[in-house]
Amino acid sequence: MQLGYNWLIYMDNDSNSIMAFNRHSPLIPGIFEVKSKSKETHDTWSIVLNNKEPCRVETFNPGQFNMLYAYGTGEIPISISGDCSNQKYIVHTIRDVGKVSHALCNLKSGDQVGVRGPFGTTWPMDQLKGKDVVIIGGGIGLAPIRPVIFHILENRDDYNRVAIAYGARAPEEMLYPTQIMDWRSHLDMQVRVTVDSASPKWHGQVGVVTTLIPRLNFNPDNTAALVCGPEIMIRFAVKELISNGINPDEIWVSMERNMKCGIGLSGHCQMGSMFVCKDGPVFNYMDVERYFRIKEL
Repeated sequence: MQLGYNWLIYMDNDSNSIMAFNRHSPLIPGIFEVKSKSKETHDTWSIVLNNKEPCRVETFNPGQFNMLYAYGTGEIPISISGDCSNQKYIVHTIRDVGKVSHALCNLKSGDQVGVRGPFGTTWPMDQLKGKDVVIIGGGIGLAPIRPVIFHILENRDDYNRVAIAYGARAPEEMLYPTQIMDWRSHLDMQVRVTVDSASPKWHGQVGVVTTLIPRLNFNPDNTAALVCGPEIMIRFAVKELISNGINPDEIWVSMERNMKCGIGLSGHCQMGSMFVCKDGPVFNYMDVERYFRIKEL
């Protein structure tokens, strides 16, 4: 059967079956080129992809993710971590923790990578307008929330006070240290950083990121909070935010976990009736609050 140029034929060797996919299907990756790569920590890298024809991603926004495919290895979901106002390039920050992420972290400038996406919900930038904004990031959780900071800096008049609290395991585990210093130079934005354990050269705050929340400057009656990091951190950060007067309806969390396909087919990310990849990864806290009470999830 002749399907034409816009169709791809795939043979599944396990089931000995043949499947046909339209080239425009969300299951088919586009082929992108690595423009550059930079080392963030000993096991974390940022890669910049050229976003150009013929596989151009039309629009991506803060909070969304792509499925990145390393040839011969597999694919994983990775958040977009760059400036979404610059649609010429797509930035992903990746920690080398598995087979696929290891392959992606070893890409070089000029190499090719498969990209599906962007997928998922976004941080509610329009709903944050006119409010104080509190941003809480833990570990590599700063990467998915960094586009929010870029957006706020580029549209500063739309938002009131901005406070950022970031926690890392150790000083050498901090993401984007040079950029954090730049953020600190903005007098209209409060930035606090802490580490779980300090080296002798570290002269900053030591402790978990939740200890920074009471020290942030915000009006709880007109504040929205965005939280991204390990789920145990999210749980305690949200508790601390609420205890400091922020309405739970004004808290958003990113729950990237167990995602496999990006479009809800695999079921790995299902929580009750919701799928993280389709209904998230950004959720209003009240929509997922019941799942944070189940420690096994």
